[in-house]
Parts: sequence; structure tokens; C-alpha cells
Amino acid sequence: MEQEARLAYLIKYLAAERGAELSEIPRGGEGRRLLRSLMNVRPPEPVSDEFLRVQDEFLAEERERRGVVDWRALQPEPCGLYLWRGDITRLRAEAIVNAANGAVLGCFVPCHGCIDNAIHSAAGVQLRLECAELMRAQGRDEPPGRAKITRGWNLPARYVIHTVGPIVRGEPGEESRALLASCYRSCLALASERGVGSIAFCCISTGEYGYPNEEAARIAVAEVKKFLAERNSAMKVIFNVFKEIDYDIYKRLLR
Repeated sequence: MEQEARLAYLIKYLAAERGAELSEIPRGGEGRRLLRSLMNVRPPEPVSDEFLRVQDEFLAEERERRGVVDWRALQPEPCGLYLWRGDITRLRAEAIVNAANGAVLGCFVPCHGCIDNAIHSAAGVQLRLECAELMRAQGRDEPPGRAKITRGWNLPARYVIHTVGPIVRGEPGEESRALLASCYRSCLALASERGVGSIAFCCISTGEYGYPNEEAARIAVAEVKKFLAERNSAMKVIFNVFKEIDYDIYKRLLR
């Protein structure tokens, strides 16, 4: 099946789930945006094996089209940590960190620009299904500062580690600082328990969650350095940024 045929199949399937019948299936970029939107709003419900097969083939080809970046091709900063600016869903590290919300089910806003949306869209519907199983077992929302791990599914990364950062409005207080630091420690501890050799962090709690970029980066770098030193860990840590402002901040801190 060609890629455009896969796209049409997936759109028709997801639209039919919602009781919609499309007379015409958009192609190209418009079709891909529609598919992502339908995936974003889909609740964690059972899906057919045929859908998963076609979806996985589609996402695999999209992954190769966009290009995969292996962390081992990156050059370490003087302190031994790594910095990469780009789309974290393209990064092949053993684990990537997702800035999740308390429900830990991904972003349900169609084509939203958050990292949670991007990761779930690239991983496929299986990621939301796995997250739903974890949250059903827990029986309540995930509090800030902790971490959960899932498979990466159709991502280049083997695992996704989900953490909920603090929401800040104005100047961060001591509780917010402690919670953000706990996010990094919890992710690193969980990665260490699973024997993860490389982990890529996004900029937890910045952006819509309002944490000031500079202070968030300082906490991130300090907690990672402290953890690796205390554990005498050989884990490779990559700071993944998307915005130029964050790249400049981390570049300065890591030097």
C-alpha cells in the first residue's frame, strides 16, 4: 500500500469511528493535519489490528521521511552533557522525556503545538492506550514531580518517560522549584532502574506552564549533574530544545 493510500485508510477509519463519512479525503499536508487531528481527539479505546498495522507502516515511513537523528552523532559539551535543537520525536535516544499533563493521556487539542501532542502523534494511538492502562491502575491523576515510563512505539526512542511539571504564574516559589527539580530526579531514577543508557530531556514546565526559561534550565542542569555524580552514572543525557532562546541559555550553562 502506498503512503497516500495508507493516509486515506487511516482517515476513513478514524472518521467512521466518530460517525462521519467523508466524501473526499484530503491528500498531502492537509490530509496529514486531518489525520493528526483525528488521532489527537481519539479516546483510548480498542482499535483493530488492521488499523494498527497500516498506522505503523504510515508512521514508519513518515519517520524516515523526516529523518532520524541518533544521539551518538552529537558532540558533547565541555561538561560531558549533550545539547540538541530540534524535534524530539526525531531523536534516537533510548528514552525521551515528555512534559505531560496530570491525566497523562496526551494532548486532546487537534494539532496543538505542545510536545505532549507531538510525541503522541508520532508514537501512534498505542501510546495513549498504554498510558490509559497505567492511569486506570493508579486511579487518580499524576501529581507533579513524579515520572512514568511507557514504550516509544513508533518513535525512534525505545521509551517515553512522562513527567508532570509545576504550573507557574509569575515568579516561581520554593514549592515550584522543588517540584521541577523532582521531575528531573524522578525521570533519571526511573531511567536508571530500567537500565536506560541515554535520555533526552525536553524543557519541562516552560512554555504554556509558565516557568521562566533561564531558571528552569539552571535547575535542569544542576539536577542532572548532581544525579550523575552521586550515582557515578555513565548515562548519557541530552538536553533537547526547540526554541532559540532555550538553545542559547543551555549553551551558556553547559559551557
